[in-house]
Amino acid sequence: MWTEHSSRSERKRRDSFGMFDGYDSCSEDTSSSSSSDESEEEVAPLPSSLPIIKNNGQVYTYPDGKSGMATCEMCGMVGVRDAFYSKTKRFCSVSCSRSYSSNSKKASILARLQGKPPTKKAKVLQKQPLVAKLAAYAQYQATLQNQVKTKTAVPVEGFSWGNYITSNNLTAAPVTCFKHAPMGTCWGDISEGVRVEVPNTDCSLPTKVFWIAGIVKLAGYNALLRYEGFENDSSVDFWCNVCGSDIHPVGWCAASGKPLVPPRTIQHKYTNWKAFLVKRLTGAKTLPPDFSQKVSESMQYPFKPSMRVEVVDKTHLCRTRVAVVDSVIGGRLRLVYEESEDKTDDFWCHMYSPLIHHIGWSRSIGHRFKRSDITKKQDGHYDAPPHLFAKVKEVDPSGEWFKEGMKLEAIDPLNLSAICVATIRKVLADGYLMIGIDGSEAADGSDWFCYHATSPSIFPVGFCEINAIELTPPRGYAKLPFKWFDYLRETDSIAAPVKLFNKEVPNHGFHIRMKLEAVDLMEPRLVCVATVTRIIHRLLRIHFDGWEEEYDQWVDCESPDLYPVGWCQLTGYQLQPPAPQTARDSQSSSSKQKKKAKSQQYKGHKKMTSLQLKEELLDGEEYNFLQGASDQESNGSASYYIKQEP
Repeated sequence: MWTEHSSRSERKRRDSFGMFDGYDSCSEDTSSSSSSDESEEEVAPLPSSLPIIKNNGQVYTYPDGKSGMATCEMCGMVGVRDAFYSKTKRFCSVSCSRSYSSNSKKASILARLQGKPPTKKAKVLQKQPLVAKLAAYAQYQATLQNQVKTKTAVPVEGFSWGNYITSNNLTAAPVTCFKHAPMGTCWGDISEGVRVEVPNTDCSLPTKVFWIAGIVKLAGYNALLRYEGFENDSSVDFWCNVCGSDIHPVGWCAASGKPLVPPRTIQHKYTNWKAFLVKRLTGAKTLPPDFSQKVSESMQYPFKPSMRVEVVDKTHLCRTRVAVVDSVIGGRLRLVYEESEDKTDDFWCHMYSPLIHHIGWSRSIGHRFKRSDITKKQDGHYDAPPHLFAKVKEVDPSGEWFKEGMKLEAIDPLNLSAICVATIRKVLADGYLMIGIDGSEAADGSDWFCYHATSPSIFPVGFCEINAIELTPPRGYAKLPFKWFDYLRETDSIAAPVKLFNKEVPNHGFHIRMKLEAVDLMEPRLVCVATVTRIIHRLLRIHFDGWEEEYDQWVDCESPDLYPVGWCQLTGYQLQPPAPQTARDSQSSSSKQKKKAKSQQYKGHKKMTSLQLKEELLDGEEYNFLQGASDQESNGSASYYIKQEP
């Protein structure tokens, strides 16, 4: 397809779009196409030519490789090629060259896409054929295209994160706050000013073309982009998901043979677009060459349909039941209780939730368990391997430890907006505790719930007072305002020692008024538009936009039920927009009755199915296993830091 430079001047015009004359390749040789340690026996390299675009006699060349610019294969910085380090001009500095040499992935994706064969040393490190690795990017693009088709099945009419953030000048929590989310641990320094290649929508051509844009603002996965050349003109700015299929690092068009065409609105501004891009991209950063591969890898989930797990019984929190994974979306599991014949009795949670465990967990720690009526596994069902579940901090209960009857403060799992006076009702093995809310417990303990000693949902006596949080006293307790000293004396109880609570506070990065997507834990299939309204060390107060404050929920900063803005779009999950005014009015009018009705039922503010709180008799057969003696790892997140000890 490509001809030598001598014949290019006579090339017949191939394109009839009127904007450009076709795609040619530069003829200059470059030392970056080979190196002294490359082998001729290895897979032949891709053509090293770079596509260019001709317009009115002016040649527009993608600013990379042979065109006078280069992209550092280590840090991704774009700069003048002649200023780059070494003969190959693959790195911007000695530091990047050395760092790259110490990396086991010697043949980077960018190098392969530019047609450079891997070195001998790199080939030894490769576990897959070179051709397979060269196809990885294309495979991921196809995967994302399929995901886009899936997303169209669950549109959110009338709501756009971009418009919501722009019109209200809002700030979103950065992706790095969510370690469990895709790219949460490898987001890197993607920030404002990073350059990317995106489709050029300001164009009248019948084919898809691209242009370079810079990130103006980040909101979770979403980025507000502005085409290069628009300077301070925001009229064509647009929002896009950084992890989506239409955003590429600088260098992608050159490697993929895609045309770069200036937007029609500014086409007249410069006569030499090549010089303009060289100037603007010098010293700029782009996405890492393997960014799309990392996105793809971070969206692979180990849980699969038909796996069996133990999960909390949503109608009786004191026990667990066997459930089967029905579907996995973005790491969230739809679990169907094994006895549900029509598969409608389900429960949603994240795969790292402290509410799910491997088969046999209840027996090992002495937790209540409802035996299934199904005597043997159904065909195709199999137990999820124990190593897939979230690991928790080990504890040593051999010394001073929690004891039955000790008092503490705990988030009420049936009303997550409240932190209540609570009592340890039973000490299980491996650091697990059965806890009851004072004043509203069933006689048979059917509403006790299980927290681990390191759980961020339990606190020492006095935590709420010290941190100016309203503590919910026991139901019916008349001596108000509530005083812990008096209550301990009246109940002849002792407080759980402060030193037994985990006081770790990670550098989570959340700030008040940050936007995010959060699960409504009272109806865990729903993921809603939400805001951080309070931060107490590692504890976050999550407000659901458009709803009354009484539906807020206390959530740990490392909860797997919190996600960056754009997570639903990325994974194809349905996002619940802020409640409309009519829904807010109806919820407000009935809020007081709902608060008073906790002894019968409690419903989340958007619940479709009720959560039974108390029943005098447990249906089905139940077992109390003896406590195990092992000292295994335990539940979810770390615990809490107290400024003062009461």
